[in-house]
Amino acid sequence: MKPTNIFLLAALTIMGCGGSKNSSTESTTRAEKPQPAPVSIAFSADSAYAFCEKQCSFGPRTMNSKSHEQCGQWIVDRFRNYGMQITEQRVPLKGFDGTSLLSNNIIASYRPDLQDRIMLCAHWDCRPWADNDPNPDNHKKPVMGANDGASGVAVMLELARLLSIDSLKVGIDFICFDAEDWGDDGQPDSWALGAQYWASHLHKTGYKPRYGILLDMVGGQQARFYQESYSRYYAPQVVDRVWRAAEIAGYSSYFPKEEGGAITDDHGPVNEVAKIPCIDIIPYYPECQESSFGPTWHTVNDDMQHIDSATLKAVGQTLVQVLFTE
Repeated sequence: MKPTNIFLLAALTIMGCGGSKNSSTESTTRAEKPQPAPVSIAFSADSAYAFCEKQCSFGPRTMNSKSHEQCGQWIVDRFRNYGMQITEQRVPLKGFDGTSLLSNNIIASYRPDLQDRIMLCAHWDCRPWADNDPNPDNHKKPVMGANDGASGVAVMLELARLLSIDSLKVGIDFICFDAEDWGDDGQPDSWALGAQYWASHLHKTGYKPRYGILLDMVGGQQARFYQESYSRYYAPQVVDRVWRAAEIAGYSSYFPKEEGGAITDDHGPVNEVAKIPCIDIIPYYPECQESSFGPTWHTVNDDMQHIDSATLKAVGQTLVQVLFTE
């Protein structure tokens, strides 16, 4: 899933340097203005943790499995219970190995009547092979995906719950992408199949939110969310807004203002095909020997024992700060 792209274009590097310079100028300007206050609405990490745990209770959500179908229905029902309008994109997609994947992109819309919209997204499927596990005997076992998949959906569900209580004057679309993790490292286009399909077949004609935020692996222990390079390239203003919100909400230690490399992920087709500026909130572990995505990435240890409520809180409260100051 999502190998780091080491072949960065020179233009991307230049843009990154330019973005840093602009950020410095903007920081100076902001320093002259009154400091915005944190919003009073509290994101419940316990609730998000429970949503994560519930997804895992179905078993690994690998493509074409009973667990996948059952969990997908639960996600639909949960969003619907919070008053969201549901759209499903059920379509067979071909995996890199020729497997027909029964994919379902789930779109839950808050205030579908509003034209002014923001998009939040995460993938909800699991890696079918724990091919980064230190034990070779586990390489053909499925990944539970507590962090890699369930955590992003859990944060979105908790935000949907909050929206059912406190209203916004902007529409929100929660998009659960499917078939993200059935990929091969040697084939970049084999990842993010659900997002690729959605970007070419938007769930609503002319859909154009102001921006999008992708949540990927947002519940891991000791996670830090560096600024992903493609996000800075395609949507620098959104990066600035989110990292500023983290600072205001008191979670700047989780969101260092440093680059963390370029990642092949669902935000790729959102930016490149749908032309929607979208960033990726994804962890970066620069000192981790197992993977820069953390020690449980694509292993059998990606389970609830390695989910940290404090990380869910940091990401969730940052997004509350973003949404409720729109």
